Amino acid sequence: MPEITWMTYLIVCPLVFLGGFIDSIAGGGGLITLPAYYIAGLPPSLAGGTNKLSAMAGTTVAAGQYARRGLVDWPRGLASLLGSLPGAVLGGYLLTLLPEVAVRLGMLLALPLVAALVLKNKDLSVRAALVPAAWTLPACFLIGLLIGVYDGLIGPGTGTFLILAYVVFLGEEALTASGTAKLINLGSNLGALATLIATGHVIYALALPAAVFGITGNLLGARLAIRKGAPFIRVLLIVVLSLLLIKLLADLMPDIGRLMGW
Repeated sequence: MPEITWMTYLIVCPLVFLGGFIDSIAGGGGLITLPAYYIAGLPPSLAGGTNKLSAMAGTTVAAGQYARRGLVDWPRGLASLLGSLPGAVLGGYLLTLLPEVAVRLGMLLALPLVAALVLKNKDLSVRAALVPAAWTLPACFLIGLLIGVYDGLIGPGTGTFLILAYVVFLGEEALTASGTAKLINLGSNLGALATLIATGHVIYALALPAAVFGITGNLLGARLAIRKGAPFIRVLLIVVLSLLLIKLLADLMPDIGRLMGW
């Protein structure tokens, strides 16, 4: 068990606050919170478990904020949740079969296209859903399944892609899409957290104080998103997509270097 010092808290807590703030609006908070635990010196298993507990607390609060204002589409969200659970299992299995560099390279090529879609859609809305009304719930299940596979394969940015899928394919208003994404994230993360707690991969002395900062960040972010609306969410989506692109590039650089003979 690594030693937890005052410096550990100074590193982790502010970054968890920032990650929670961004995650409550546009998803992708794990791009900030998980590396915070690595920077603090935690090994991957303990970093993952401790981060999951602090993140779950913040996501619960954010989901509650959206739900209180009627900004969660429960039928669509539950249909996507039913798809995301087997999707995540399938994604985890595919991760054991596919070369990780190929998966990350595919995402690296896809991200600029996703970012272009967000930039083109100035108010982050569509005039009409691309999916016919009769196929809405099956489409939600399929969205959950595909993004669940992504979550199992790669992970960071899952909430961001859920928001975009709901806006683009289902014609969902951006705030409701963000709120519904929180519901799906909450359900899909619950099983992972239960496993990590059962296997002793949570440092409660760090996770609980960090959770307070994560809750505060999520609370402020959700309230700001509700007040500012779709244009503000659009800006944060672009920020998160940029962070994800940078992270994938950083992860791929050693492999690219080997291929190029650097």
